[in-house]
Amino acid sequence: MNAPHPLLTRIDDPRDLRALSPHDLPELARETRSFLIETVSGIGGHFAAGLGVVELTIALHYVYDTPRDLLVWDVGHQTYPHKILTGRRDRLKTIRQAGGLAPFPLRRESPYDPFGVGHAGTAVGAALGFALAHRGQRDAPKVVAVIGDGGLTAGMAFEALNHAGAVGVDLLVILNDNEMSISKNVGALSSYSNELLSGRAGETERKPLFPRALFEALGFTYEGPLDGHDLPLLLETLTRLRAKPGTQFLHVVTRKGKGFPPAEADPVTWHGPAPFDPGAGTIHAVPAARPTFSQIFGQWILEAAERDPRVVAITPAMREGSGLAPFAKRFPDRYYDVGIAEQHAVTLAAGLAAQGLRPVVAIYSTFLQRAYDQLVHDVAVQGLPVLFAIDRAGIVGGDGVTHQGSYDIAVLRCLPHFTVMTPANEAECRALLETGLALDGPGAVRYPRERATGAPAITEPAPVPLGRAVLRHRGKRLALLAFGPFDPVLDAAAAKLDCTTVDMRFVKPIDTQLIETLARNHDHLVTLEDHSLEGGAGSAVLECLARSGFMIPVTTLGLPDRFIEQGERNQVLADLGLDTGGVLARLDSLLAQADHPLHLHPTPRACP
Repeated sequence: MNAPHPLLTRIDDPRDLRALSPHDLPELARETRSFLIETVSGIGGHFAAGLGVVELTIALHYVYDTPRDLLVWDVGHQTYPHKILTGRRDRLKTIRQAGGLAPFPLRRESPYDPFGVGHAGTAVGAALGFALAHRGQRDAPKVVAVIGDGGLTAGMAFEALNHAGAVGVDLLVILNDNEMSISKNVGALSSYSNELLSGRAGETERKPLFPRALFEALGFTYEGPLDGHDLPLLLETLTRLRAKPGTQFLHVVTRKGKGFPPAEADPVTWHGPAPFDPGAGTIHAVPAARPTFSQIFGQWILEAAERDPRVVAITPAMREGSGLAPFAKRFPDRYYDVGIAEQHAVTLAAGLAAQGLRPVVAIYSTFLQRAYDQLVHDVAVQGLPVLFAIDRAGIVGGDGVTHQGSYDIAVLRCLPHFTVMTPANEAECRALLETGLALDGPGAVRYPRERATGAPAITEPAPVPLGRAVLRHRGKRLALLAFGPFDPVLDAAAAKLDCTTVDMRFVKPIDTQLIETLARNHDHLVTLEDHSLEGGAGSAVLECLARSGFMIPVTTLGLPDRFIEQGERNQVLADLGLDTGGVLARLDSLLAQADHPLHLHPTPRACP
């Protein structure tokens, strides 16, 4: 039975919170934490980070006149308590679900979310923009940015701090220091800060030398570190800082997972758990299933590193998510977690490759966007053999708009000499990773946040012929060209409609010879991909046909020209007509149109 929350149920927005006595706030914190545990235990979702900022969230909304005062959170994993206290408590059970609350702050969802986030390191820059927009105004709103020590590993956070200290605006930056991002934090800055907090580094009589010296050198007035769970201290400090002009930096120390012992003990596992039993502190067992593509990649790179001492692995703070935890344990000297620093990850890989190593960058599709200049300038222009293992390609599910892997093909295929590969199943994923590792130049293999399909395993994967597709079934009239994990669709189209089906495997170099042959022998070509249609694999096929002078109807199926909202992955694909049933219905419709040519109006591009 759920625990009662008498204080919390009275809070419909922060005005109700500010009507409470300060003596009521510790009880409100207890109820908020209890409500968060009860709700997330039933649905899963971001968890440990929110538990760690309950007191800080209450104190901020108590002291500041939100939403008039502007509160900008970094990333948003920690904003479940913020949503609970800003009128969204009763909808929290819908978070990350189709039509439900967004997993991160979202401008259109609430006036208390003045800036949408999802990727790390943006809060200080956005808050500085807010402060500059209101500079010089009478009774200007106060502006606060809350950034974690994980977010502070992002270079753009320091770019914004450097700028803020130079322009002299009224701005408070709060560092929520819990020694974690999703995985354990890395880097010299984190290591030294942790030494200070455990009393192992030099101190002045009043405050640690660092990070005070660093942030004061950047033009901030530094205060801290202080206990981020001490509500009276937080209230007193924030009230004082709200009245002070200029750029202020407040360093608070919190415990990720606070109030739920299993999450305190293991914040990595409890960062974003599946539904769990809050009494037993155990995550509900998932029925035995096939491995994920991330795990398949993790096993492949272990085997590759055993065979080739030149293989090294790089990740921007996604060790567990990318399947690299076993590699980090087996080859600690060949594993580099660079923190939330995607630009550096790519240039680091380029440097390693330039000296004869074979770096593999394990990165989510959505985060690869953050390193585009480095992809072009440092890797592609120099033709360096860096392999990108692009995880979470296509539809990712509950993390929604900011995390869909919709654009990596378009980003990469326009770069000269860049090989782009799209495996249809786990066996092919291993073979194409092997192909990428053997290249003399840059390559990428993209795969989904999904479990394997059950294709027969390859015990010793070998490189495949570059740019060669696989003709799965020779049918008639209509040919389906699939890029990516669409094995069930290909099988069904062949069996039920007698379509020619092709596993394309390569977006670049594309199999021009096979495409031309299909164009000569078929009435209609259909391309299928889990990527934006704009600039995607279907566009590559159309360009190939145009260069070859073919005039044939082509229908392109993929992600439409809009941002795709959150929802369970298979349901999102079904809603877009990209599941097996949706694609078969579209193919059947095209075949029926071909039977009645007077009603056929082919267009070069079509989307569901």
